[in-house]
Amino acid sequence: MRLLGDFDLAEELVQDAIVEALEHWPRDGLPERPGAWLMSTARRKAIDRARRHTRLREKLTLLVASEPPPAAGYEPEDRLRLIFTCCHPSLARDAQVALTLRAVAGLTTAQIAHAFLVPEATVAKRIVRAKRKIVEAHIPYRVPAPDRLRERLEEVLAVLYLMFNEGYLSSGPELPERRDLARDAEWLASLLVRLVPDEPEPLGLLALMRLHLARAAARFDSGGELVLLEDQDRTLWDGPGIAAAGRLIARAATFRRPGPYQLQAAIVAVHSESRTWQETDWPQIAVLYELLLEQLDTPVVRLNRAIALRWVLGPSAALAELDSLAQELSGYHLLHATRAVMLRALGREEEAANADSLALELTANPAERSLIARRLAAEA
Repeated sequence: MRLLGDFDLAEELVQDAIVEALEHWPRDGLPERPGAWLMSTARRKAIDRARRHTRLREKLTLLVASEPPPAAGYEPEDRLRLIFTCCHPSLARDAQVALTLRAVAGLTTAQIAHAFLVPEATVAKRIVRAKRKIVEAHIPYRVPAPDRLRERLEEVLAVLYLMFNEGYLSSGPELPERRDLARDAEWLASLLVRLVPDEPEPLGLLALMRLHLARAAARFDSGGELVLLEDQDRTLWDGPGIAAAGRLIARAATFRRPGPYQLQAAIVAVHSESRTWQETDWPQIAVLYELLLEQLDTPVVRLNRAIALRWVLGPSAALAELDSLAQELSGYHLLHATRAVMLRALGREEEAANADSLALELTANPAERSLIARRLAAEA
């Protein structure tokens, strides 16, 4: 992308290089620097194609004159450059996020559609339009100047947040989680914190990610089954990691500009700092959700608040909140799974089973499906 300024062409050439790697590496062995091998191969293919096609010949001089790729294949900052390119303000926000998740995180169109709760066709159109706009508007491949960073910061944070969520609990049927993707998002968030050290929201997002990762060892049992927070072995949690994330939250608070990621991190911190499930400070969590709703009033935030309301006001109040979201989140499996929990707490077993059955239809994640299926089997 840096050499060509053409998003589609760059993506196609890298794909061609990967195909060649799949042909050569099993036979010849893994090269010493796989990233550099891929970059050199893609660059060579670009030169060959430019020589054959008239419309690409103007790029040939640039390609031939360009320096060979660095030994490591590419620098980490290249990915931040790509994120900021995809999040250029001339693109619609939903297109910015969709394109970045596709190009940087490598998520499928189906996974992105699941994150947005929209049809796959809608996401595909957004990505195509965004790529075309980048080429037609000659959007530069670079991290913007410091005085222009903030106008793209919200979108960059949203991308990293969605990228982490997909890694933390996958929407696909193959794996329950993609820890490598979650840690990749956390690493990119740490680079962003270094890039804008005087902004509190990147600190909040980084703290949120690290709190979740600090509890990751207890999320699945030895058989790969999902373990709910209330049942997790908290001795498996990373205490020093939780404490370090808490310091990030405290550092963000010194700016006195609370935002959605800081508040979400504070909510997770309350859970993470509780020695047992029974000691969880639910009133404090409920207050934090009220503050979060003032800044980010979305159906999913209201869904999460309903879970806290159960432990403050009871399951009836939580169920009423969930029912108010029925139309907006009708296709979201967690709404129905959460309703099932509240209905069981109220002794409405048949309705709970129906809600769980609907949740089972709407999720592809194998660990979530297994958890819901076990609940249904226990009542059969």
